[in-house]
Amino acid sequence: MSQIPDQTVEAVIGEDALGNRLDKALAVALPGLSRARIQQLLSAGLVSRGDGPSWRTIDNASAKVKPGERYRLKIPSAVVAEPIGEDIPLRVLFEDAHLIVVDKPAGMVVHPAAGHAAGTLVNALIAHCGDSLSGIGGVRRPGIVHRLDKDTSGVMVAAKTDRAHAGLANQFAEHSIERAYRALCWGVPRPRAGTLEAPLGRSRTNRKKRAVLPHGGKYAITHYAVQEVYGEPPTPLASMVECRLETGRTHQIRVHMAYIGHAVIGDPMYGGGRRGRKLAPAVQEFLKGFGRQALHAGLLGFVHPVTGEALKFRSDLPPELQALARILAE
Repeated sequence: MSQIPDQTVEAVIGEDALGNRLDKALAVALPGLSRARIQQLLSAGLVSRGDGPSWRTIDNASAKVKPGERYRLKIPSAVVAEPIGEDIPLRVLFEDAHLIVVDKPAGMVVHPAAGHAAGTLVNALIAHCGDSLSGIGGVRRPGIVHRLDKDTSGVMVAAKTDRAHAGLANQFAEHSIERAYRALCWGVPRPRAGTLEAPLGRSRTNRKKRAVLPHGGKYAITHYAVQEVYGEPPTPLASMVECRLETGRTHQIRVHMAYIGHAVIGDPMYGGGRRGRKLAPAVQEFLKGFGRQALHAGLLGFVHPVTGEALKFRSDLPPELQALARILAE
């Protein structure tokens, strides 16, 4: 797999760009980069503005520019070829000529992207499936119809054929897929079972994050139920919560649980939910090396897009989440 080396480019905003959007002004100043590519770099935090001798990261594509402003863009290495197969062990729950169901470990990125050109689930699937991939859109690759965050573990399905890909995509679009997650969260939601119906969209203060939006977000519905409680009343430390998705928005469970004040433990983006509680030394020590969010996709159910058979797959909590639950219960 050949790659273009990382490079850094700089641009100075011209006089005729006064009042233009940043992404548009940079596209004019840097004709070798498309406006869409510049928007990607902004979202990834790879654009900075020169403020005197220092540089400050800026991610707002619609920010208005002024003549003479200096910008620096870091352009990550780009994969020139299609992803290649890599011999990465997979836990396969089901496989036939049309699709494959796997239990993804935490730490594995689903699809190659900037900063993760290799070692992804797609690379592993290409190697594992080999010639059984008949092609998605004319390319011999797996059809990814849903994703799990890098540090979320659990059940995923991928298509091997166009027919399976289209059938699975339709089920996800119709919200007929059964999905249940288990999350270890700070505190205990009240009531202990309910439905969160809160629209989600890109955060207006941090473009890398999602947030509940009062206007303009996409509708998102999460049904939750507390399964276990850790710690003594009246303020238990944490709980095991089952979350069932009616929709599948980016970061949906993580944002919804944080929104009601019970963030997923270990979540680096939304997880500030301990609210000053004193943690036992064993819990503090465990969390230092935890390295993931305590969220696991434990159930996936769907209708086979070719045979019509109703399928359901389950995955037990991985050892590190079981260990966290034991420590919280002590």
